[in-house]
Amino acid sequence: MKRTASLKFMAVAAGLALGVLVLFALSLLTGAAQLSPLEIFHALTGHDEISEAIALVIREIRLPRALLALLIGAALGLSGAALQGWLRNPLAEPGLIGVSGGAALGAVIALYFGLASHFAYAVPVCGIIGGFLAVAVVYFLTGRQGSPLTLILAGVAISAFSGALTSLALNMSPNPFAAMEIVFWLMGSLADRSMDHVALAAPFIVLGGGILFTLGRSLDAVTLGEDVAASLGINLQQTQFLLIAGTALSVGAATSVAGTIGFVGLIAPHVLRPFTDGRPSRLLLLAALGGACLLLAADIAVRVITPTHEMKLGVLTALMGAPFFLMLILKARQRMLQ
Repeated sequence: MKRTASLKFMAVAAGLALGVLVLFALSLLTGAAQLSPLEIFHALTGHDEISEAIALVIREIRLPRALLALLIGAALGLSGAALQGWLRNPLAEPGLIGVSGGAALGAVIALYFGLASHFAYAVPVCGIIGGFLAVAVVYFLTGRQGSPLTLILAGVAISAFSGALTSLALNMSPNPFAAMEIVFWLMGSLADRSMDHVALAAPFIVLGGGILFTLGRSLDAVTLGEDVAASLGINLQQTQFLLIAGTALSVGAATSVAGTIGFVGLIAPHVLRPFTDGRPSRLLLLAALGGACLLLAADIAVRVITPTHEMKLGVLTALMGAPFFLMLILKARQRMLQ
């Protein structure tokens, strides 16, 4: 039985990894300029025969976009799986602890005060700072002995406060163009991102993801109950701190460069949970790969569905995620009534 479950897990992981590679290649192929796979390969490898214009399109426009979709999707999926395992709640997602709202508020402050006009990367830098400050406040409110319920309540409070301040910035903005820029950024998008954005976000996402991957054994133990986990030698306070830190690093950096992209951290873990044999440690890898696949596919879709006036990525993920979220609620309600 265990061998069958392990084989199923490895098969699904291999399939998702292949899906990431295929979707990454499709992302490089998708765009207004019709380019062949050979031209893309030559542009990536620095072949002398390729024109400068094609090399610019691939290296400075499509490649950063594909890399960010992969990294951000993996970060959201992994964080969602870790939070769902720790809170033992399949409806948990990365925005639950306030990091997305804090990062969004930081970026909005940079736009509101015009910092982006003086420093090109003021928006992502302020976004990262905002995410860290929000999580620091959540951790302070939760305390070292805080329970998962306290973490949820603190995260909801900070998310609501960050959302209120963001709305205040929109309401008080004296410049309608700045307000429009804030609204468009909040919708979430990977358009017009460069390799500098990748270089800024990637270290935080990789570090945060690495921290979350170390929590597999602890999350497996927590499924048996906190008392049992403690008796097995799991330091619950340390696990919660690492969970918050890993989520802050990865999701904060992701939100700072792409805006608010919701529901990926909810959908990917839930869809892939049946292939994990009930072990959160296995879900971490599958959710990271699944989140990358989901966001790569969504970013390709926004370019194909609306090529002339591109739909915002966050809008598409919300259109997919909201019905999925309602379906989960209805299923939970049916189980309660049985």
